[in-house]
Amino acid sequence: AAGTAPLLELEDACARIGGVEVLSGTSRSVRPGEVVVLCGPNGAGKSTAVRAALGLTPLTRGAARLGGDEARRLSERRRGERAAYLPQDRSIAWNLPAVELAALGAPFLAGAAALNRARAALDEVGVGHLTDRGVAEMSGGERARVLLARALTVPAPLLVADEPIAGLDPDAQLLVLERLRARAEAGHGVLVSLHDLTLAARFADRVVVLDQGRTVADGAPTEALSPRVLKTVFNLDAVWLEALDGPLLAARRLSSR
Repeated sequence: AAGTAPLLELEDACARIGGVEVLSGTSRSVRPGEVVVLCGPNGAGKSTAVRAALGLTPLTRGAARLGGDEARRLSERRRGERAAYLPQDRSIAWNLPAVELAALGAPFLAGAAALNRARAALDEVGVGHLTDRGVAEMSGGERARVLLARALTVPAPLLVADEPIAGLDPDAQLLVLERLRARAEAGHGVLVSLHDLTLAARFADRVVVLDQGRTVADGAPTEALSPRVLKTVFNLDAVWLEALDGPLLAARRLSSR
């Protein structure tokens, strides 16, 4: 991935919401074949950084590019061709069958082709048996998988997911991250925000740590999430242990800030 052009770039990005600066000179990129994980405490600017990178939050300074072009200048269709987006909000206005909701990820395909792509994505995330069930009749975890299937249905080279495993049971969390990892191994780029630092270290190629809108670390997972960063950013006294399935964080909370 190192020698390929970025699918997504934030360069010295600054953004304000309600008069408060929530991004302060943040830079990052995502290339084909890699999973980049955004980590940081609540309010660090992860969701804003995700939305800014897609051109959904305006910048007061800097640049956000998708496929080399300024994101805000792209039409909705062009953005949809370059990036699939799974937002943190899982609210759904209509009780659509799962297959129809997932097919919304491929609006530019003919009906049958979109439905076939949606069925394959539902199978991929383990809810193929819910194809015809209305999403309002599902559990929160089932609905989250259907929304992931919609993102996987998008025929774009980049997938951006904001807290896709929040509220899921451990098996579902691993399934979601395995599917995102598989997406990268198929040559796509993946940008995902996570709170679980052990899972971030296990599935990421690169971790970007945000704190108060600033990038404080960017590198290999256990290097970016060093004991110093874990202490100063996350208020943890922690070390990384080697486990069978990858790094495992052993941590205790420091005294109140």
